[in-house]
Amino acid sequence: YGENPHQKGAFYKIPGYAGAGIANAKQLSGKELSFNNIWDTNAALELVKEFAEPACAIIKHANPCGCAVGEDLSEAYVKALEADPVSAFGGIIAMNRPITAEVAETIFEGKTFHEVIIAPSVDADAVPILTERRKSGVNLRLLAVGDFGRPSGVSGIETKDMKKVEGGIIIQDPDVAELSAANLRTVTEKSPAADEIDDLLFAWKIVKHVKSNAIVLAKGRQLVGMGAGQPNRVNSVKLAVAQAGEKAKGSVLASDAFFPFPDGPEEAGEAGVSAIIQPGGSIRDAEVIDTVNKCGMSMVFTGIRHFRH
Repeated sequence: YGENPHQKGAFYKIPGYAGAGIANAKQLSGKELSFNNIWDTNAALELVKEFAEPACAIIKHANPCGCAVGEDLSEAYVKALEADPVSAFGGIIAMNRPITAEVAETIFEGKTFHEVIIAPSVDADAVPILTERRKSGVNLRLLAVGDFGRPSGVSGIETKDMKKVEGGIIIQDPDVAELSAANLRTVTEKSPAADEIDDLLFAWKIVKHVKSNAIVLAKGRQLVGMGAGQPNRVNSVKLAVAQAGEKAKGSVLASDAFFPFPDGPEEAGEAGVSAIIQPGGSIRDAEVIDTVNKCGMSMVFTGIRHFRH
């Protein structure tokens, strides 16, 4: 069925598509994927593809409730789960490295039920750890998607992002704008430190995948707070800060669009956020910059917006 039991649903693959996408994933175990499973698994997979380092993303209702990079996948999973273990229950895990028996043990030890786990591959000795040790494992949808780097095999209209509206379809290029430290423009009296820049770029990759108005707090390349889908940006800041708790102190903040008023940065500053990354471009940028300076934070502009509807 579709998003709800009273809706019929189906999944169609684009002819000729050969890339590392949910449409080509090989299911190794578990029940049939539902409509919501497919949507959320795609969201998790596309987020984890953003990172070159070992990374884990946990998705719930199309938004990341956990995301982290680590020295290895086990560390990345533990850090991702720590971000919001309550929301992670029943969520979707994506990893950007093969799942070994060691990684499977770490997931099992997390004692959290997951609907789907997707990775480039899953070692044979890892499968029973995930599917047989716990009663719920029989239903776990375990997916292998193959090498992330292989070409999609499609071109033209089939590479576009499409959304249906009543009576038509709107089409756009995918949001694939890349950003590096060299592209950041410091606009405050204080400049971000090197480790803050790493966290700012990490948070920027995540906020692109969060429903607008989107705010992400990160620390040590770990998602620690997230505010999504709010009609005003300051409420998203409040949600992210509340989720982060004490971890907000010393964290960095990413905003998918500019701050129209200084209230968002004020909330961040009061919570102990140390640096902000945002597109800039508001008519009140000067007021926002002044507020950030008064709070003793640093802030960089990207010139790139990441709205997600």
